[in-house]
Amino acid sequence: MDRSRLSIVAALGTAQTLAWGSSYYLPAILADPFARELGISSNWFFAAFSASLVISGLLGPRVGRQIDRVGGRQVLCISNVFLAAGLALLGASTSVWMMSTAWLLLGIGMGLGLYDAAFGALGRIYGSDARGAITGITLIAGFASTVGWPLSSLGLETIGWRETCFAWAAAHIVIGLPLNLMLPKAARVAASRGPAVKPHIRIDRTMVLLSFAFAAAWTVTSAMAAHLPRIVEAFGATPAQAVFAGMMIGPAQVAARVMEASLLGRFHPLVSTRLACITHPIGVCVIGIFGGGAAAAFTLLHGAGNGILTIARGTLPLAIFGPENYAYRLGLIGAPSRIAQALAPLAFGLLLEPLGRGVVLVTAGLSLSALIALILLPHTCTERSTAPAE
Repeated sequence: MDRSRLSIVAALGTAQTLAWGSSYYLPAILADPFARELGISSNWFFAAFSASLVISGLLGPRVGRQIDRVGGRQVLCISNVFLAAGLALLGASTSVWMMSTAWLLLGIGMGLGLYDAAFGALGRIYGSDARGAITGITLIAGFASTVGWPLSSLGLETIGWRETCFAWAAAHIVIGLPLNLMLPKAARVAASRGPAVKPHIRIDRTMVLLSFAFAAAWTVTSAMAAHLPRIVEAFGATPAQAVFAGMMIGPAQVAARVMEASLLGRFHPLVSTRLACITHPIGVCVIGIFGGGAAAAFTLLHGAGNGILTIARGTLPLAIFGPENYAYRLGLIGAPSRIAQALAPLAFGLLLEPLGRGVVLVTAGLSLSALIALILLPHTCTERSTAPAE
């Protein structure tokens, strides 16, 4: 990877770490103190957060079209403004309505500024050679929770949750915006006169199968992120084992991404995506056989699959369809995944009580259904030319 590309990957990866840490990973730390001060249930906070994820998913195709037209620099910079505004309003909230408006702004910011937009920006810059750059930013931003949760916790303990929101908002203007401004400007591809014409992308079998596969896989990811401690404790893990198991997800994701960049980079992304879909079911078998004592092994397998799936979300559509209208296509494919991510915590929370540890049969079934969808992809998908990882 040349120095220019490395600097872009480092800047965008750092900006993505900030974006994820200050939005997607924020509720886990601030929901309870926010709810206590306003005298409401924390469920209101999580409901607003879920709604913001739905909004971000619905915005995906429109954001993708804009990136295809003008590049990602402009879109990602605007995302910093929306995220900063949403965080500032969240910090100033004194009612459920102010909180809901804040999460509306944050939902727009996430739609404009998280992975799908970043992947689309790299596809616009590097075309079919974007696989290595996509892997690079996920390696950096894979530490978003590792950085975001401790910083939010530190802020909560030292300056309070309101000031923590204000600090995150300032970080988007002082750090995130300059980093995204480092992206090169891209020439417009639409005609300079007249309204932009919406590209026609046929929703064919391949598009439907990819959308289903990613939605099923990300449903599992979101459900496990919300309920993993309760699930492994249902298998007999102690609270300490559950906490340690949760800590293993981040390192497993990063290790899997390193493997994807090196060993798996020579193969078509479909190979690594299919492998990623079987790691969670294997982990379910391990914890089912050995019980709570194998909680760490379970989360290592789950985290490894999740780490590769994050990359595949950007690299697989690029390999199959090429760089033309890539960001728009990514938005179409990713919209069901975002909505599934938003609904999964509530859905699996309702399933946990009647099913107990049997809920992992549902998550394993979803992962295997994603694998089946990928196996059913037309053979022409593996025949498209792909550039090797840098």
